[in-house]
Amino acid sequence: MVSSSHEAMHRIFQKDPALLTRALQQVLGVPIPEPREFAAMNVDLTEVEPVERRVDTLLRAETDEGVYLLVVESQGEPDQRKWGSWPYYLSYLYEKYRCDPVLIVVTQSSATARWAAQPIHLGVRGCPSLTVRPLVLGPDNVPVIADEREAERDVPLAVLSAMTHGRGRNSAVILESLAAALRTIDADSAAVFVQFVDSCLADPQAQQMWRDLMTAINYFWRHPLAEQVRAEGREEGMIRDRVQMTLQILEWRGIAVPDFVRNRVEACSDLDQLEVWAQRAVHASRAEDLFADGRG
Repeated sequence: MVSSSHEAMHRIFQKDPALLTRALQQVLGVPIPEPREFAAMNVDLTEVEPVERRVDTLLRAETDEGVYLLVVESQGEPDQRKWGSWPYYLSYLYEKYRCDPVLIVVTQSSATARWAAQPIHLGVRGCPSLTVRPLVLGPDNVPVIADEREAERDVPLAVLSAMTHGRGRNSAVILESLAAALRTIDADSAAVFVQFVDSCLADPQAQQMWRDLMTAINYFWRHPLAEQVRAEGREEGMIRDRVQMTLQILEWRGIAVPDFVRNRVEACSDLDQLEVWAQRAVHASRAEDLFADGRG
């Protein structure tokens, strides 16, 4: 089962595609040209045979030197099956689109990063017919952004830093710096980033600290509905906030929201259920996925 941490680690690049090329250029030193424009692409690479093949995130980057297909894979632990699927993804995409594919693996684990960075050789030992060299973003190269001013200069990179290093010894100062930096961007983007970071904090102490920080800076109370929330009381206000957040996350991600989904979410007064739906909205493929278990 795909975890929310898995989803957040690659969906941040759907939220801010330019972060991906900045990371390639600044963190990995990859001389990829500056894209003029990005476009999200269908992640389903399944062919006629009944074998599902799906990448995590796929972006089309237009540059002055041509088009690149940026394949982002979120990896929680080593998986030898990837040595077959990753070369397949790249070959399939090149054959279908005749554009250069670039494989980027993102992980919160140093051990997984070392595993993923190994070249994949297919063919005769010492003389392979095909070699795949993944580009890896992980704890050993994603910068630790623990300074508020540095976080403000590139908030998406600071979010990636918190998602990658949030379980380490620097988590407190990283989260505090990011919390302050989130004040400097629009509330809609901040709300999505808050969810991404929360999903990636596996350490209960770090996650509680993050939630306390969000409460301490009155993050949700800065919403345009703040006056109404205060008037109607904290619990009712939180319900309204979660309803709007759930629907807005879907809309920010470009997912159409049918009337029956909108009506069902807006009619819900169960705060716990709304919290589940808000979490699902971060990684849903369709609005209907909010109700995947058939309950609520």
